Amino acid sequence: MSMMDKIKSMLKGHPEQTSKGIDKGGDFVDKKTRGKYSGQVDTAQDKLKDQFGGEQRQDRPPQS
Repeated sequence: MSMMDKIKSMLKGHPEQTSKGIDKGGDFVDKKTRGKYSGQVDTAQDKLKDQFGGEQRQDRPPQS
């Protein structure tokens, strides 16, 4: 079992905690880069939430 498989299995079934962790990670990156890559960070957060079942952001329409 690879490390990614282990992480995925730990995150599965905990959407609220996963969502909070993704948001905190994105906020950390935004702070360190002074918001220079905020668009890319937001996109990455949305894709991670889609993959791991986190809550969707309310200020952006769902992607198709």
